[in-house]
Amino acid sequence: MSVHPLSSFSATVATLRRAGCVFAEDEASLLHEAAASPDQLAALVAGRAAGLPLEHVLGWAEFCGRRLAVDAGVFVPRRRTEFLVEQAAALAPRRAVVVDLCCGSGALGVALATEASTTLDRVDLHACDVEPAAVRCARRNIGGLGQVYEGDLFDPLPVDLRGRVDVLLANVPYVPTADVELLPAEARVHEPRVALDGGGDGLDVMRRVAAEAPEWLAPGGSLLVEASERQRDAAVEVLRGAGLVPRVVVSDELYATVVIGTAGARVT
Repeated sequence: MSVHPLSSFSATVATLRRAGCVFAEDEASLLHEAAASPDQLAALVAGRAAGLPLEHVLGWAEFCGRRLAVDAGVFVPRRRTEFLVEQAAALAPRRAVVVDLCCGSGALGVALATEASTTLDRVDLHACDVEPAAVRCARRNIGGLGQVYEGDLFDPLPVDLRGRVDVLLANVPYVPTADVELLPAEARVHEPRVALDGGGDGLDVMRRVAAEAPEWLAPGGSLLVEASERQRDAAVEVLRGAGLVPRVVVSDELYATVVIGTAGARVT
């Protein structure tokens, strides 16, 4: 790590503040840490000041205490989604089959597999995304922890996973189409629309996932999805309508709402 003069650090902070960065000093520290030379620092600062997400500028995001690669054009994992991973870890059996749908960078699957490795015997991790850039990024992050597939929702998954999935993570897009234009430019401009836009009421992709989930979940297995507070009742009905037993857990600290749908025993 190179050390840059204090005057350079002060100039970075001033530049970021002028660009509207609320946490200018914290971001400046990260940019200085990442830069190997003054020229590289200038390029990093210019990218951030131009509105690129900090994670895309740095090339990584911190999630569940780990730095994970996040390439340009890939959805940046949100800190509130750490709450979903916590709930999933509490539900996972000792030998867990885990699927991470709409995986983006693979952050949820990696976090669950590594977190659970201290308490579980084995995690059989499968992840998939429709975006090629996300798939490439997820493969770098997941590495030997599991398999990553490219395709739409369940389509690319191995058929032998049907009826065997213990934990189904689905960080689906849930922003209503009309609200996408209200998002900060960092997300609206630099993240894939398919990772943000959830359709008219924000629940279109959730409905698709819930409709197929019972075919893939093991008896007692659970689907976990994130929603906004105003969508929670509608999301509960989506999961109930698919034949799952729903419940809602909330973190006030992280401003996170997670809806969990659990599969019952199969009728023979």
